[in-house]
Amino acid sequence: MFFIIGFIVVVASVIGGYVLHHGNLGILWQPTEFLIIGGAGIGSFLISNQPKTVTGSLKRLKGLLKGAPYKKASYIELLTFLFVTLRLMRTKGMLAVESHIENPHESSLFSQFPGVHHNNHAVDFICDYLRLMTMGIDNPYQIEDLMTAELDVHHKEAHTQAGAIQTLGDAFPALGIVAAVLGVIITMGSITEPPEVLGHLIGAALVGTFFGILLSYGFVAPMGKFLDQFAADEHTYIECIKAAILSHLKGNAPVISVEYARKCIGEKEKPTFIEVEEACNNAPAAE
Repeated sequence: MFFIIGFIVVVASVIGGYVLHHGNLGILWQPTEFLIIGGAGIGSFLISNQPKTVTGSLKRLKGLLKGAPYKKASYIELLTFLFVTLRLMRTKGMLAVESHIENPHESSLFSQFPGVHHNNHAVDFICDYLRLMTMGIDNPYQIEDLMTAELDVHHKEAHTQAGAIQTLGDAFPALGIVAAVLGVIITMGSITEPPEVLGHLIGAALVGTFFGILLSYGFVAPMGKFLDQFAADEHTYIECIKAAILSHLKGNAPVISVEYARKCIGEKEKPTFIEVEEACNNAPAAE
């Protein structure tokens, strides 16, 4: 939603100011300049990144229309799920969760919490470490080292994808200059034309510089920044799961482990202790 609002504000401010300054909108329509800048930008993006980075960054761009991936309600659901899961493990033993982690997409436990259930990364993370625990690995420090290594790899990949978009944004001003220089070359080839013709050609050339800078600082670079924040929010979500599992391994009660997880959440999205307590008290029992 904010992406759409921001897009409209940028376009309206730039074009509106230009029109109010008695600018001619027709001169801004230069398809060949757009082709040079856009095509060169896409080409440089493909040259500088591995295929997995290209596809991953493009997939993440879908999040622009969704806004922040996790809100307070998302975290309340996650904390409630963790409470129910840890309570089941504490009262009925690790084997009670084995059927759920072996086939989480058909699990009655996961299906009660759709936000968690549809988060493939979170589900895989939870199942992997609960599976290790069912295999007898109960040393919290060993598990923590393994979790930290995995999260570092995932965070690095996400940061690389965001960085790829930001690098593309940084390239557009220079590519705009390339388009402008080509336009000047064409203008110099028509140096014998009257001033009004030369003025039109020079104006068309300068559109390349304008478009490259606007595309960079108005759209692409902010999109890269958004992806970086999106990755940080995803990291926080998984950190909550990590904190709860490690607390459980250290012998804490489910309600205490959930509080450990709650402390990992940023202030804006963090539910209060009372809100989490009420949600956990009303949570259905798992089997």
